Amino acid sequence: MIEELEEKLLLKFEQIADRLSEKGYAIIDNFLEAEEVRNLLQVLTLHQEQGTFKKAGIGAADQFTVDKEVRGDYIRWIEPSEALPPTQIFLDRMDEVMRYINRTCFLGLKDYEFHFTVYPPGTVYQRHIDQFKENDHRRLSFICYLNEDWKPEHGGNLRLYLPNEDGSEEEVDILPIAGRLACFRADMIPHEVLAANRHRYSLTGWMLDQLNELTFL
Repeated sequence: MIEELEEKLLLKFEQIADRLSEKGYAIIDNFLEAEEVRNLLQVLTLHQEQGTFKKAGIGAADQFTVDKEVRGDYIRWIEPSEALPPTQIFLDRMDEVMRYINRTCFLGLKDYEFHFTVYPPGTVYQRHIDQFKENDHRRLSFICYLNEDWKPEHGGNLRLYLPNEDGSEEEVDILPIAGRLACFRADMIPHEVLAANRHRYSLTGWMLDQLNELTFL
């Protein structure tokens, strides 16, 4: 059973690396099993009860601002040293993903950062790129969705804007269903989060080409 699970994960890692190399983005279903999603939702609920979620803003450091019209989500950053067991399992898996991508895509990734994300009904995150001008260490963006029984009529798609060689763009909409992983080049692909009619949950993060504590350099 363990060997079968490891084989499935290795296949998903291969799909991530191949699709990132070919298209600059990858969508992987069942990256998390249903039980893993439920366990992570329990952790998210605990953090909500503890009041540790904060209104997300735009920009970094002294350029940080909060604008609900542009970005409406609430986030809770994950400190790996304090991660609860379900969260640690997720972080360990992302560490494996990072190591696999480094072996196959040679991106020189050194660290990652993740937070729990909650979008209340009706909130959005307008079109943007995930790499800061003053801090360009984010290389890959990752979003793993925790939305059980999500249907197209609930909305809340992630929309990627993929550049074509002729200067035009292709739009790709991704439904935020439970266990699905979306990843893409943080420095190349503009994207936005569309409004949903129910709460929308995810783990969102980035893989970095610098150790997290050194990204200010």
